[in-house]
Amino acid sequence: MSEYQSKSHLTNNAGVPVGDNQNSMTAGSRGPTLLQDVHLLEKLAHFNRERVPERVVHAKGAGAHGYFEVTNDITKYTKAKFLDEVGKRTPLFARFSTVAGEKGSADTVRDPRGFALKFYTEEGNYDLVGNNTPVFFLKDAIKFPDFIHTQKRNPATNMKDPNAVWDFFSLSPESLHQVTILHTDRGIPATYRHMHGYGSHTFKWTNADGESVWIKYHFRTEQGIKNLDEETGNRIAGESPDYKTGDLFESIEKGDYPAWKVYVQIMPIEDANTYRFDPFDVTKIWSHKDYPLIEVGRMVLDQNPKNYFAEVEQATFSPGTLVPGIDTSPDKMLQGRLFAYSDAHRYRVGANHEALPINRPRAQVNNYQRDGFMRFDDNGGGQPNYEPNSYEGPVEDENSKQASFEVSGMADSVSYNEHDHYTQAGDLYRMLNEEEQSRLIKNIVGSMNPVEKDEIKLRQIEHFYKADPEYGQRVADGLGLKVPEKVL
Repeated sequence: MSEYQSKSHLTNNAGVPVGDNQNSMTAGSRGPTLLQDVHLLEKLAHFNRERVPERVVHAKGAGAHGYFEVTNDITKYTKAKFLDEVGKRTPLFARFSTVAGEKGSADTVRDPRGFALKFYTEEGNYDLVGNNTPVFFLKDAIKFPDFIHTQKRNPATNMKDPNAVWDFFSLSPESLHQVTILHTDRGIPATYRHMHGYGSHTFKWTNADGESVWIKYHFRTEQGIKNLDEETGNRIAGESPDYKTGDLFESIEKGDYPAWKVYVQIMPIEDANTYRFDPFDVTKIWSHKDYPLIEVGRMVLDQNPKNYFAEVEQATFSPGTLVPGIDTSPDKMLQGRLFAYSDAHRYRVGANHEALPINRPRAQVNNYQRDGFMRFDDNGGGQPNYEPNSYEGPVEDENSKQASFEVSGMADSVSYNEHDHYTQAGDLYRMLNEEEQSRLIKNIVGSMNPVEKDEIKLRQIEHFYKADPEYGQRVADGLGLKVPEKVL
């Protein structure tokens, strides 16, 4: 047996053994994630530097300018100023993207779509970086680099590798809900205009009295949902790989401005301890019956970029770019993204990426950060570059502090407390009508057929079966395999 075939201990880049590569280190099972998890930091930082210069993920995208208008009074939930008055408009920039493909890949592949927004508020920029799905494949950011490696190219063949894709999915059952969504009709949106958007993660809103709630964002397209079947998507990929990019540009050019109604689900803070699913687990949704949609506003895109590179390519988004009244949650995937996104931008675009015109806040910037590559303003002039100082430099605003929350538990690498990966995936399967179910099975079978090892297929069939016996049986039949007896 060669050294590459034998089992060896996983190490970091310094050769130090890694004790847990599946769970980031958190304060208790809900977190937040601890900065002392140097393995997580090294893994994410290295991952962000694997490609030069395009984005590692979401490389292929299109964008447009527009505005957000408040249509409902929600001041009892948040003190964010851009949400404090019905009728108030805030300019924004939106970028839509595929996830796994390179910059030259086709728009119509089966893949989640990025849904990234930058609000230029009076209190500074607010970024909301989500997808066109309400959930994600993973619960913990420590697994993200491994996941994306399976979606990219095989290191030996430089080709997409279904063996890696399904091997990872079958060994990561938390992915089942998103895997199911991805292989339904919504896996290939017809255009960027004809899909919903979601913040996906749980966030916290805090009002002027210091009272907080947990929230989830929903952007519902006013154009209606339209999707492509596999055959049509493949045909368009060959005939017009930039189809969705062109559709967005042309629709705005002719005055057919895309729009979305914006809603939130609101959960009282105390409900997080008793809800039937962990509300911070991004592989789960909150039932609309439990927490109905509450209208917030409307997003309209009405202006195309003047230069693709200057605006769409150099636009940078981070879920850590927040304004007072909007905070993060203990969601472990979100906690990792708070570091990873800004770190990726500092590497890809530069330390001063937020000073570029597309990223520059409309509010005044006052801080003590200086120098760095491509510093093209006055670099703070002769003002002090340290704080505190005796020269009337900018100081903290106590009203802008994040709302406090209690944490407890041992500092350890632990998973979420519950491991129900199947209920919501099964519920989704049963919500589909027979034709939609048949297309789902066809899409999954077509994707899994090239997988070489039956072991991988059978392991994944077990997950489908646990979500719904019919679901698993139909996939097994399509692959010409039997459902493993241990789950029957």
